[in-house]
Amino acid sequence: METEKAILAIETSGTFCGASVYFNPEKYFSAKVKLRNSHSEKLLPLINNVMNSGGVTPSEIEAVAVSVGPGSFTGLRIGMAAAKGLAYGWKIPIIPVPTFDAIAFEISDLFDDNLKFYIANKVNNDEVYLAMFQIKANSYIFVEELHIEGKEKLNEIIGANAVILGNAFGDQNSKFSSPSPEFIARWAKQFGENLKTFDYDFLEPNYLKSFLIKEKLK
Repeated sequence: METEKAILAIETSGTFCGASVYFNPEKYFSAKVKLRNSHSEKLLPLINNVMNSGGVTPSEIEAVAVSVGPGSFTGLRIGMAAAKGLAYGWKIPIIPVPTFDAIAFEISDLFDDNLKFYIANKVNNDEVYLAMFQIKANSYIFVEELHIEGKEKLNEIIGANAVILGNAFGDQNSKFSSPSPEFIARWAKQFGENLKTFDYDFLEPNYLKSFLIKEKLK
């Protein structure tokens, strides 16, 4: 009998830094921390923690699933670099997981069918990442594709009494501003088979917006 293999999932798109070793909905090991600007220090210890907690060795990991954004520029780069290093060393593929899809997938596990909702995460003081979804059959569908929108658009959405989740209003503790690491893995298991790749060099985060370095005024 073939032993069931796990997916190692990495989430670094937002304030939370998380990792999960995921076999199935009844068997997974997850951990995350919230500590600003600490992803580079905390990610690998978190991965070691969840693997040790489950008694899992690299030979039991079939793929590395990584949250690819949009989100924090620095966080996404850290997560992608870790995923590439581990996948290369273990000779397994990477599954790039769209961050908003994983959030929507997690929400669909908690709320009733047919609910329409927006995910709105802060880009900067004037813009948000915005997408609209609807829960269908314990999963989700896009109603409005992911894009960058000015914050003034949110006032129209609020006026329509829409359900809005995420950190667009400055709530960095919002439960749905980033996915739980086990839902990165669950999404990869259900939707990511055709996304598996060994072409690590061509994998990049989905920043959605160009990263600009602002020069300090003298």
